[in-house]
This record gives sequence, C-alpha cells and structure tokens, in this order.
Amino acid sequence: MADDKDFRERVQRIGTLVEAIEAIADPAVRATTKVLVQSLMDLHGAAIERTMEIVSEAGDPGMELIDRLGRDPMVSSVLVLYGLHPEELDTRVLRAIEKVKPQLRKQGAEVEVLELHEGVVRLRVQTGDHTCGSTAKTVRAALEGAIYDAAPDLNLLTLEGLDGQVASGFVALNQLGIAPPLVAAEVPLGWEGAD
Repeated sequence: MADDKDFRERVQRIGTLVEAIEAIADPAVRATTKVLVQSLMDLHGAAIERTMEIVSEAGDPGMELIDRLGRDPMVSSVLVLYGLHPEELDTRVLRAIEKVKPQLRKQGAEVEVLELHEGVVRLRVQTGDHTCGSTAKTVRAALEGAIYDAAPDLNLLTLEGLDGQVASGFVALNQLGIAPPLVAAEVPLGWEGAD
C-alpha cells in the first residue's frame, strides 16, 4: 500500500501532467487528450459510485464501511475527487481543525472559524505576543496541511492573524482543469447524507 509521501507525489505528478496537457500547442491533440482523461474519470467515477451503492445495500455494516472509507486519507481524497465522499466539506474541515488544535496550542496558537460556507473557509489564528516568524510558519503549515488533506475540494482558505506569512503551494482540485466526473451529478445514492 502506498504511503502518504508516495500518494502526495502521485497527486503532484497528476497536477504536472494536467499542466503539460494545457501546454500542448496543437488544439486538436489537446482537446482529444482532455476528452480521454475526462472519459477515464467518468468511467472510474461511475464504477466507484456503483461500488458505494453496493456496499450501502449491506445496511448498517455497509454504512460503517463507507464511513471508514471516508476516514481513510487516500480513499477519502479519491471520493472527494469524484464527488462521492460520505461527509460534507464543512464536516471534514471542522474535524481537521479539531484534530490539529492540540498541536497549535503547543505552539501558543488558537484558531477560530469565522466563515465556513460553500467551499470558503476563513479562520482567525491568534498567537502569543512573542510568537516568532518560524512559529507562525509552523502554525500555518499545520493548519493548511490538515485542512487541505481533509478537504482538497476547498475553493478558498484564508488564515487571518498570520500576516506576512507565505501561503502554501496547494492547488485546489477545481484548479486542476479537469471537471469532476459527470456521474457525480446524478447522485441517486441512498448513502449520501446519512448520519
């Protein structure tokens, strides 16, 4: 099984390949390549959606399995990519913030959610009066890493209170230039939105 580093490298490689597709000079080749990639995504999305439907038909054990799949970092990222994650974006973001809070407190930082709506997350980070630049960078990296890992489908993340710090090089899914699979729009799944 691939580890987190291997998985992140694969995702970065995909981003690089998408950029290479966009740079293809021949418009016909570029368009054909995009159609091929989109067709593969649609096929995979339909297969994953059907898999989730079959698992959900097992009742409570199936729903528990779907929840477990949604908590697995690698599987979760793929479910998000295909619009099939069992949890809403807001829930994933809040869980990520709660998970990283103890680490932030060790750095003398507290975080408050100011806005969490339609893929936009705005947080206020309060640090001690004597927080140095490296601590602020550590806090920023911890927050961004946790949130982007849980919700790569974010539209915008703003961290107030860490002025002067450079944002990460994260690229949101919607900026990769490939549309979500068409199957995600059909959404007749019985497991979606289940608590």
